[in-house]
Amino acid sequence: MSDSISLKGKVAIVTGGGRGIGKAISRRFVEAGCDVAIASRKMENLLSAAEEFAPLPGKTIPIACHVGRAEELENLVRETESRLGPVDILVNNSATNIGQGPSLNITDDMVFKMVEINLLSALRLIRLTVPSMIECKSGGSIINIASIAGLRPQYEGLLYSATKAALIMMTRSWAAEFGRHNVRVNAIAPGLIRTDFSEFFWKNEERVKHLEANQPIPRVGLPEEIGGMALYLASDDSSFVTGQTFVVDGGATAR
Repeated sequence: MSDSISLKGKVAIVTGGGRGIGKAISRRFVEAGCDVAIASRKMENLLSAAEEFAPLPGKTIPIACHVGRAEELENLVRETESRLGPVDILVNNSATNIGQGPSLNITDDMVFKMVEINLLSALRLIRLTVPSMIECKSGGSIINIASIAGLRPQYEGLLYSATKAALIMMTRSWAAEFGRHNVRVNAIAPGLIRTDFSEFFWKNEERVKHLEANQPIPRVGLPEEIGGMALYLASDDSSFVTGQTFVVDGGATAR
């Protein structure tokens, strides 16, 4: 934890907050004194994370939520506001990648599901939280977890790349619209990070060898390394930063 960054008095929602990148971000927020609602489909992951975070300065509340269901997102925001207060920070982290494989095998159902989880959930949560951020006049920070796959095509990952590219453009559009209300919107584009979500890639020895031979920082990243960037973007240290995509990839896209 950075002693210079405090989120005391702030309230955050982090989707996918029970494991991986979402859990790492939530930890950094709670360490900085933020009260955080962590959300995902699996309550056991949320309860485990909340128990782990219990000794930290901020409060953690677990809320089961399927981000593809509008009524569950509404309940997530309603319960967060009831138990913690108005939302200052929103992290759209939940994602899926069911369409990995040759593009000719992609079905309409895959497209609908990828858009529902990777894009529509963010749009819905922004509709549910930004009006309050504007009304409170204290500002707000929205952090969308994109991917370097949204900056360059991921091989046989057409839908994942397309939805992450769209999320990056949505980030810029929201930033342009909400900036005059002191609501900032930024994205983080991780490279290959060691999480359950990405194990298809980092458990592939040939892929990792290629990464180690070509990436300037020759290793797979850690969730905590995304958490640090999210903490910066959530804090007042980034008060003049909006509409940006921060690449955290060990230099993979530098070549």
